Amino acid sequence: MYGVSTHCLSDKPLDSALVTLADITSIVEIMDDGLHYLDSPEILQSFSFTYYMHAPSRGVNIASHLEPIRKASVEVISHCISIASEVNAKGVVVHPGYFGWISQKDVGIFQLQKSLIEITKLSEEFSTPYFVENMPKWDYFFLQRPEDLSLIADIPFALDVGHANMNGCLEEFLEVDVSHFHIHDNDGLSDSHLAIGDGNIDFAPVYDKIQKGKGCPVIEAGTLDGVIRSIHALKREKIRL
Repeated sequence: MYGVSTHCLSDKPLDSALVTLADITSIVEIMDDGLHYLDSPEILQSFSFTYYMHAPSRGVNIASHLEPIRKASVEVISHCISIASEVNAKGVVVHPGYFGWISQKDVGIFQLQKSLIEITKLSEEFSTPYFVENMPKWDYFFLQRPEDLSLIADIPFALDVGHANMNGCLEEFLEVDVSHFHIHDNDGLSDSHLAIGDGNIDFAPVYDKIQKGKGCPVIEAGTLDGVIRSIHALKREKIRL
């Protein structure tokens, strides 16, 4: 089964976005940020979706060398995990954060791993799994390439296909264990969240990995039109929706 991220309707109120998505999917990943930031599970409980959550990422940095910011970032993610637990979400996607200065990369690694220990404890307390997502080609961000997976040890990995394409390492990422997928296309240069087929990604090996693996692939195109065209592309490939 496949899900759809509310990212495609990030300019609409969350309740309106969910009404729209109800016509095209039964599985939704909430982009818990911006207009879709959740104070409580109330809106989600008024729908019958199966949920995943994407924890807030803008303004959050679990690898910050500034301890108050790191701790606050973990607190924000804890809030997301608690809401996810209340709606029986299948999992929460978390960004690995970034280091502010090259000279502080080692500090950032230490802070990241400290945060992951704390988030893992929260995940266990709420009985809600979480996945750490690979990042696009952005300066100072962690987990851009497969060799960076050692930073998250045994924590489940969310493969963002578009981000991997930007770093030229999608093929290598498809060789590792993947617990969750974000599906969107791009030209390898910008994180444009295009519909499948609008960029230069060869999705055949991605489909093969999905069908052999576990977890729920989530379409994360940037527009509703892009989501719908991506669904049509999956149907043409006879990928079960």
